[in-house]
Amino acid sequence: MKTIKQNSDFLHIGQKILRWYAQNARILPWRTAQNPYNVWVSEIILQQTRVEQGLEYYINFTNRFKDIESLAKADIDEVLLYWKGLGYYSRAINLHKAAQQIMQDYQSVFPNNYHEILKLKGIGKYTAAAISSICFSEKRPAVDGNFYRVLSRIFADDFDISKTKAHDYFSELALLIMPDRDFGDFNQAIMDLGANICKPKNPSCDICPVHADCLAFQFGKTADFPVKTKKIKPENMNLIYYFVRYENSFLIKQRDDSSIWKKLYDFPDKINEFLEKDIIKEWTLSTGGVGRRAVKYKYNPDFCYSIGVSIDEEKIRFIVINTIGKILESKIVETCNEDFITFFEKNLKDFILEIDPKYLSKTIGVGISIPGIYNKENHFLE
Repeated sequence: MKTIKQNSDFLHIGQKILRWYAQNARILPWRTAQNPYNVWVSEIILQQTRVEQGLEYYINFTNRFKDIESLAKADIDEVLLYWKGLGYYSRAINLHKAAQQIMQDYQSVFPNNYHEILKLKGIGKYTAAAISSICFSEKRPAVDGNFYRVLSRIFADDFDISKTKAHDYFSELALLIMPDRDFGDFNQAIMDLGANICKPKNPSCDICPVHADCLAFQFGKTADFPVKTKKIKPENMNLIYYFVRYENSFLIKQRDDSSIWKKLYDFPDKINEFLEKDIIKEWTLSTGGVGRRAVKYKYNPDFCYSIGVSIDEEKIRFIVINTIGKILESKIVETCNEDFITFFEKNLKDFILEIDPKYLSKTIGVGISIPGIYNKENHFLE
């Protein structure tokens, strides 16, 4: 159901979308000042994260790394710490590298046009278009999944979005309805329209500002668009890990830049012949998720207990976990105004006395997590 090439009359669709945005735009911190650094960080976070989940991470990240210079000079381990929980950690690594690139190649000033922005590490066509239009008023459609969905439905266009030419095709389509003003607002309007109204499932067509112009809505075919035929085939991955324990410490290593989980820490996947003879038990764990990964751990699961402590401004959480991360016992204590060290020691002792004694006899250590604090001095953790 390909549409006929649009004419200038279709500009009224873009005008409707802009008017709707003026009344219904989401209030988001990076939209206030339209600083390219803040817009950049927000766009990278939101590549794989919904706004509702990503907002707190954005605030914490930009509070710690307030500008390009502070991000560029930070240690990558600390950058990854503030990215913890967002996943897809290569995004944080590329942010860090791009900040250093701006410091070196652009004299600490964020580049001000699409083609220069596109040269930065980890930035693709969509992000470059978003930043250049929002911050530098460049007429560039920021084509992403929202654009594919909104435009394919408006024009009942069955161009396959899995094709390599989809981005260029929908960019041309977007330009035909894009007004000659407020380019950044137009892009953000499509983002909001796609996120809140023209959703992948159960779109709210009755309150859509352009439902009268939407061919898919008129034909009752919104569920048929966009068209995507090519699916990514998941790959199986087999991982072998060794759990190496010495007295009250265990061995971990930092991953390199190859393969998955770049710069994160995990157990060693190789050991020397001297340690091979000390393998106690070997077993295989299959985990769910995309691609299903079969993970082989080599260690004795019978002394797999650790006590974990997480601390924030309002509470302390004590847990007992085994080496595959299963929480066996848990207790939350609200903080108070008394001396914190005394308060903490008392509650830790109480928790230890309350848990099953069998965990204590086989505990390999205590891990404490405090926001903003980390230790990279050694890879043998006490």
